Amino acid sequence: MREIDVSVLTQKVAEMCIKANKILPCSLENKICDAVSCETDTLPKAVMQDIRENLDCARELDIPICQDTGMAVIFAEIGQDVHFTGGSFEKAINDGVAKGYTDGYLRKSIVRDPFCDRVNTGDNTPAVIHTKITDGENVKITVAPKGFGSENMSRLQMMTPSATREDIVNFVVDSVKKAGGNPCPPMVLGVGIGGDFETVALNAKKALCRDVSLRNKDEFYAQLEAEILEKVNMTDVGPQGFGGKTTALAVNIEVSPTHIAGLPVAVNIGCHVTRHVTEII
Repeated sequence: MREIDVSVLTQKVAEMCIKANKILPCSLENKICDAVSCETDTLPKAVMQDIRENLDCARELDIPICQDTGMAVIFAEIGQDVHFTGGSFEKAINDGVAKGYTDGYLRKSIVRDPFCDRVNTGDNTPAVIHTKITDGENVKITVAPKGFGSENMSRLQMMTPSATREDIVNFVVDSVKKAGGNPCPPMVLGVGIGGDFETVALNAKKALCRDVSLRNKDEFYAQLEAEILEKVNMTDVGPQGFGGKTTALAVNIEVSPTHIAGLPVAVNIGCHVTRHVTEII
């Protein structure tokens, strides 16, 4: 049994919140750089150049890539041979988010009640925390700040087994068209297929945390990712909604077994700064 004091968790989450908001994953930055040369028309090419320069400025000035530093989404894979000491696991995570957003001068965007009073909590907590028990004695933490310009454009459809491949592709493409320029394209599209109502949405969110250079391990879904990406980029939504060839940078699909009567599909849209950091404690 390995013991981990929760103070270690708090400090690590704080550091990761700051890092995730200031440094884009290398694979995603590479996609952005490649998109600059893919655009041939003046306006979309200029927009992609501005997006690339924004990443450089964030590094040089040590500031967040985007002013919306998001709702803190935390994925924690906890080895079953780990014992946390010194306090509550959930409190430690939220303390880390509060510390990171305060020490890092990150915008605090969370309100304590969604409808009645919408008073800001002042420290960007509570975080959205997803835990999974795994083998071993390590703790794998992913911090994924999620801005709501893109989150608000996400969709879920409870399809039936009669739905075709074309139906799924059309649903994702239609979601992109409806979103237009609102999620600050070029987008990263996380697509969940299968499971139930909540699982499919969770898989879509998890899909956004996959390296955009990696395709689904199943060749069928890897080909489906490529097909959707191609058709999304034919919509002419383009960078920031101004038209062009680069509406999406990647499509990541995650699947789960489902009921014989179901085929749920969810699209979680990420903006061009789809941020996430993963570390092992």
